[in-house]
Amino acid sequence: MLWIAVNGGSFPSKELRERLGIDDIALVLQQNRLRWYGHVLQKEDDDWVKKCMEYEVEGPRSRGIPKKTWREVVKEDCRARKLNKADVLDRSKWRKLIKDVR
Repeated sequence: MLWIAVNGGSFPSKELRERLGIDDIALVLQQNRLRWYGHVLQKEDDDWVKKCMEYEVEGPRSRGIPKKTWREVVKEDCRARKLNKADVLDRSKWRKLIKDVR
C-alpha cells in the first residue's frame, strides 16, 4: 500500500480492496454478526446468553429515529441472504451460507 501512496496511485477503494484481496468491511461485519447469531441460537433455551438476546427492554424508546437494535440488524442480514432459523441447526450448512456471499 505504501508503494501505491508514494507513486501517486489513486484508486477507488473497491479496486484497492480487490487488488489487495481484502473483503468489504460491511460484509465482514455481517458475517461476524451471523456467525455469533448462529452460535447463540444453538445454545440451550435456559442459557443466559440466549436469554439476553431475547430480552425485551421495557419502556418507551427515545425520541426521534431510534437506533436499530442488534436483533433488527441480524433480521435484515438474514432477510438479505434468505436465511432462516432452521438453517442454523445444520452447522456446516450455516457456516457455508454465511461465508458464500461476496
